[in-house]
Amino acid sequence: MAKDTLNVSGVKYTTAESGYFDKRKLTRTAGVWGLWGLAVAAVISGDFSGWNFGIDFAGFGGMLIAFAILVVMYYGLIFSIGEMASAMPHTGGAYSFSRAAMGPWGGFVTGLAETIEYVATTAVIVYFSAAYADSITSELLGFSMPAWVWWVILYLLFIGLNTAGASISFKFAIVVSIISIGILLVFSVMAATSGLFSWDNLFDIAPDAGQSAFLPHGVFPILFALPFAMWFFLGIEELPLAAEESHDPVRDIPRAGLWARGTLIVTGLLVLFLNTGVVGAEATGVAGEPLLDGFRAIVGDGAAAVLALFALIGLLASLQGIMFAYGRNMYSLSRAGYYPKFLSLTGTRQTPWVALVAGGVIGFVALVIVDAAGGSTGVAGAIVLNIAVWGAVLAYLMQMVAFVILRRRFPNAKRPFLSPWGVPGAVVAGAIAALIFVGTLINPAFLPAIIAILVVYVVMLAIFALWGRHRLILSPEEEYAVSGGLHGDPQAEGYGGAVESELLASDGVDEPDGVDEPDVVDEPDRV
Repeated sequence: MAKDTLNVSGVKYTTAESGYFDKRKLTRTAGVWGLWGLAVAAVISGDFSGWNFGIDFAGFGGMLIAFAILVVMYYGLIFSIGEMASAMPHTGGAYSFSRAAMGPWGGFVTGLAETIEYVATTAVIVYFSAAYADSITSELLGFSMPAWVWWVILYLLFIGLNTAGASISFKFAIVVSIISIGILLVFSVMAATSGLFSWDNLFDIAPDAGQSAFLPHGVFPILFALPFAMWFFLGIEELPLAAEESHDPVRDIPRAGLWARGTLIVTGLLVLFLNTGVVGAEATGVAGEPLLDGFRAIVGDGAAAVLALFALIGLLASLQGIMFAYGRNMYSLSRAGYYPKFLSLTGTRQTPWVALVAGGVIGFVALVIVDAAGGSTGVAGAIVLNIAVWGAVLAYLMQMVAFVILRRRFPNAKRPFLSPWGVPGAVVAGAIAALIFVGTLINPAFLPAIIAILVVYVVMLAIFALWGRHRLILSPEEEYAVSGGLHGDPQAEGYGGAVESELLASDGVDEPDGVDEPDVVDEPDRV
């Protein structure tokens, strides 16, 4: 017997096979503190390394301005995401928002950008964690291993942790977040009381001709510092991906986002001022491990291995948080049919173990390829970092466009949480994301990353156009968009079922602007 189908906006939906959603279940285990821990854990490694290269581009003053700009962007972004997540409590997150606003193609472009961001960010953290781990074992245990062996070990350990159960993942995120914050606070106290901090150290980069100590290279390089300032916050936007594993996503995701954002602003400012003030702006701007250099300056090299262990804890916290994100992102896109459907299988522990393994394999292969191409220059981490940033700002921009579209086109939609900054906040956040996007395009250091992402997009869009768009499934994200909001909370209302049957039996209307309104919908103002 032929499956029921629905043609909408140039794509075709078919009935899910019997038991399809039973094999793709998640479980609600997270409260507001678990979500806070997840958000902080995903970001906290940015306080330990990566951010400092912005000082080399723009000096301390330029980096401080970049930090302030990013605070504004992330407030607008997280407020807007919180509103959309409360209206669409689905695991899809960014893909779900853009799907509802811009149709299947917009959803796919945004979802793919987040896949690139999270898989690449995980690879970056694995890369630097391996370097720290090897230095620790070399110093304390007298043995060293090739980098790729460490990569395999780290991927296996954290894929295992993330597949053990969502409850374990959230508890681990809380613990490592608290430990990492404790390490940063200890460093801050030591730096402030050591006598080594100096305001002059913040401005020790010799200014170019005609420039000041505050902006030694002028105003324009602030644009190049912005992607590095993102490392103080990049990853916090993953919170909506935990919507189907949160006890109360409508209330807790916006609240956890607010608390996590405040936490990260404080830790970021402490590191930016105190780490730079102890080590000096010139040295900090080119340091591979700035916080570790700060500890060394205070207590000497004798405890280097112990200090490296502190830094490694922060990196592993983010490894846990970001791996969670790519697993749920790939799971949601796979469940809807944009990616191969087997990637969304969850197994007995109700975690997306197949997606976690697939993302780990992709990240490992990318590290091997980029590291081999970099040769002795060792640029693998930097290139993959740039890939992550480029994917992130593209996803940010698409989500802010989606927010504006949904606010203007569906003003009467049910929104349990409203962004206090509204449309202006989303516009400002989107404009800053677009500015960073342009900055990456004109920065030669990003060229390898941009080429890599363009290749991925060309291949994936071609596959979707020729094959994937004809085989979509009415997952919660898709049902919500196609039904005009009739199917809101999948775990409260069930997967598939009557709504799916009614939609598949109806004639879909292919709207030229990407908005899906089948004839069955009698409430076109809901999203």
